[in-house]
Amino acid sequence: MPEQVALQERVEQVSLSSFGQPFRHVAVFNRRLQTTGGRYHLSDHHLDFNPKMAKRADFDAVIKHELCHYHLHLAGRGYRHRDQDFKRLLQQVGGSRYAPDVGARRTVQRKYHYLCENGHSIDRVRPVDVQRYRCGRCRGRLYPR
Repeated sequence: MPEQVALQERVEQVSLSSFGQPFRHVAVFNRRLQTTGGRYHLSDHHLDFNPKMAKRADFDAVIKHELCHYHLHLAGRGYRHRDQDFKRLLQQVGGSRYAPDVGARRTVQRKYHYLCENGHSIDRVRPVDVQRYRCGRCRGRLYPR
C-alpha cells in the first residue's frame, strides 16, 4: 500500500506546516466516498479521503479542511461547518470550504413525461396514473407525451 503510506506522510506534513501540530492518527483512502473530498471520524479520529481527489492540484486544501475538523475537535472547540472557530481556522490555513466536483454525482433519469391540458410539462421518475392525478399547477388533466 504505497499510496496509503504516501497519503499518511502528506497529511502529517500538511498538519505540521499549516497547523503547527502533529497528526497522530490514521489517514486512509476510502473508495466508497463519491461526492465528498474527505471525512473526519469523531469516534477514533481517523481521516478518510476520496482517492479521486488525490490527483487534483487542490488536494492539499481538502486535507486542510479535514485537519480543521480534527484539530478543533481534539482541542474541544467548534469543529462543525457552521461553527465560527471552524470557519476562522479554515480561512487562516487556506482550506477549501467545499469539495471540488469530480463528476461522480449520479443523475436521475426522468423517463416519464406528461403534458397537462394547459400546456404545463411534467417529468417524472415514476409513472403517474393519469385517471387519478392532475397537474399540480393548474389542476388540469394529464396526458402522456
